[in-house]
Amino acid sequence: MSALALSVLLSFVSAVAYAGGAIVQEQVAVSSPGAQQYAPLRRPAWWAAVGLNGLGGLLHVVALAYGPLSLVQPLGALTIVFALPMAALFVGRRAGATAWRGAVMATVGLAGLLSLVGASDVQSLDTPQRVAAALGTAAAVVALMVAARAVHRHPAVRSILLAVASGVAFGMSSVFTKTVAVDWTGGVSAADLPSLTVIGVLATAGMLLSQASYRGAGLAAPLATLTVVNPVVAAAVGITMFGETFRYGSTGTALALSCGVVAAGGLILLTTERLAREQREADQAGGEAPLPVPGPADGEAPVPVPGPADGAAAAGAGSAHAEGAPADPAERLLSELTLPDLAEDVRVPSPAPAREDADDAPWPLVSYAPFYGGPYVPVAVVDRHRVRVKS
Repeated sequence: MSALALSVLLSFVSAVAYAGGAIVQEQVAVSSPGAQQYAPLRRPAWWAAVGLNGLGGLLHVVALAYGPLSLVQPLGALTIVFALPMAALFVGRRAGATAWRGAVMATVGLAGLLSLVGASDVQSLDTPQRVAAALGTAAAVVALMVAARAVHRHPAVRSILLAVASGVAFGMSSVFTKTVAVDWTGGVSAADLPSLTVIGVLATAGMLLSQASYRGAGLAAPLATLTVVNPVVAAAVGITMFGETFRYGSTGTALALSCGVVAAGGLILLTTERLAREQREADQAGGEAPLPVPGPADGEAPVPVPGPADGAAAAGAGSAHAEGAPADPAERLLSELTLPDLAEDVRVPSPAPAREDADDAPWPLVSYAPFYGGPYVPVAVVDRHRVRVKS
């Protein structure tokens, strides 16, 4: 096998490993609580995702050793293309037509952009440039994290911002890796220790931010954003600090800008597709959710809701009322009341002796509930037409 074919094969396997790691990360993000959205350290699956990403990075570096940068870097953009069918095959997460169009646009645009970046003479960054790059990267990552926290009510937008922050961290990690690799051609020195520390911090931050970006936003949009932003940031730094240029002069520059627009359009498609899906899910949840029923307060008995059986019981009660139940609501309520059994005897005062002039006719019962909303209280009312007046 030739060196060129080996580099292509390693690039394909690297993209598959990256895609597998992203799928595992997304599944871990879905099943992890909110407190573990950045680093679910107790989940073995997350460590498996870390291993897959590490394997993908190692294979990518080996592919760069056997093949040209202009070929290996564009092939790394195939991660999103491999991730969508792998997710449908292994975890049953199918992507819609809009997601596929966005993924293909992002991949084609990124591949075209990277293929137009020309190589330059090997050079490194001096100390002021390294400090400025590290501080600028930290400021950008922190600003994106703050913006993502501010839009936490919109999971898709929040995930895109975190994916951009992850891509920036990974891209600048690649820049510092290239700088250290150039320095090591002349021998290892202690002056590279700060750069190695920056590489470790940025790689860890990129991994944690990518894990958080998959929470609540699916797989396609965050992965495509990360896949595009990472090499674009590295290429931008290479053009501005390493003296790299686009091939074919002004024509290549125009083509590179066009490819960047295509890649950005693909990311916009993926983001809007996710936002539209969230809106549909919210509308369905709002249409199917039952109306909230206020529960009883503390210490109160729950209020029963009449069902079909209760309706039958009410119908039976109506027939019983028609057969001989008291017509007055107060009398019907009194007939249904039951007194609790008392442990001790209760002394009840004897009734007052009846007057000789008292009328034996029963007094009507009147309820004040319709006026004050309280319970039915029977109150005796004297009929003024039947009261005997003695002088």
